[in-house]
Amino acid sequence: MSRIAQRGSASAPNRAGDGEDICPVCKTSRYLNPNMRFLVNPECYHKMCESCVDRIFSQGPAQCPVAGCRRTLRKNRFRKQTFEDIQVEREVDIRRRVADVFNKREEDFDTLLDYNNYLNDVEDLTFNLIYKIDLEQSERKLEAYRLDNEQSILQNKALASQEIQSAETRRLMEQEQAKLRREAARREDEEQRREREEGRQDVINKLAVGDGDAAKIAEESHRIVLKKSSARRAALERQQQIANESNGASTKGVFIKGLKQKVEPEPERPYDPFGGLSDARDYYVLQNDYDVDWLRTFKQDLRHNVGGYDFQEFYDRALCEAFSGLGVFVEDEMAGKELSSVTPGSGLAAANAAVEENTNETKVKVEDIF
Repeated sequence: MSRIAQRGSASAPNRAGDGEDICPVCKTSRYLNPNMRFLVNPECYHKMCESCVDRIFSQGPAQCPVAGCRRTLRKNRFRKQTFEDIQVEREVDIRRRVADVFNKREEDFDTLLDYNNYLNDVEDLTFNLIYKIDLEQSERKLEAYRLDNEQSILQNKALASQEIQSAETRRLMEQEQAKLRREAARREDEEQRREREEGRQDVINKLAVGDGDAAKIAEESHRIVLKKSSARRAALERQQQIANESNGASTKGVFIKGLKQKVEPEPERPYDPFGGLSDARDYYVLQNDYDVDWLRTFKQDLRHNVGGYDFQEFYDRALCEAFSGLGVFVEDEMAGKELSSVTPGSGLAAANAAVEENTNETKVKVEDIF
């Protein structure tokens, strides 16, 4: 590659970057005017300099001067661009606008699954608005929801602002308490330093007088300093405990005011394709093998061991058929139904008719898993 081509390829990114600092309306560059500010309007997100905004939109609403855009813009909607990428700026604005309308909270739903489904629907709507998929239908859905749930939207906004204010109050309170703790620790260090200095001076004075043993004098002075330090630390802890109790009592109702009683949702059970039905046997336990004389011949025969045939299936079916009638007592089910309601004066024909009717109506239900 020649040097000219290398120089051209190196300067290409700079030219592309310089194009971002040129107003598309007046073609003014930031290189010539370093103090130039660019503004965007949420209606179309076309960037233009502040001078063009003042010149075009000072007299009232006007059409966007960018070629191909026919949106009507107002000066009060222009603002400074927050993100460098205009697509990110647009997505953040759309998500903020959707979140102001769809501001349901978790405690507004009966279960966590319903709340997650609600969040999924909101994200689908946001995705359609960002990437302009069924844009008109999505805008109508957003506006219809806002009109139908205007009261609940305002209530949730009030709760959100109250939570923000409460969190700010708690943060300021924690900062104040941290400041008080630092000051208390500083005062305690100063008191300890002063007491150590006084104890050292007292030991020197007693040794200078010459009364008593030096070791006993030093030990006594050290014990007095420790006693004062323990008493001072206990007093500070009591003051801190009283302050925490008073602060907790004064702000106890701030965090729960206006909130519903939150009901903990039951944990989701694992998926069961059989809907709770079980193939467990109540009257027998299936063994791995049964030592039966007449079965040995079939077990040794290759014709019964190929093709995927399993003797366990035969054991299970045979035992199920043998025990399937247990617990079903037809005579007890028939007795006591309509036979007990027959009057003593009724004849033999009426009793036989009742027995025949019960026999026809009674159905023995045997569970057949096969």
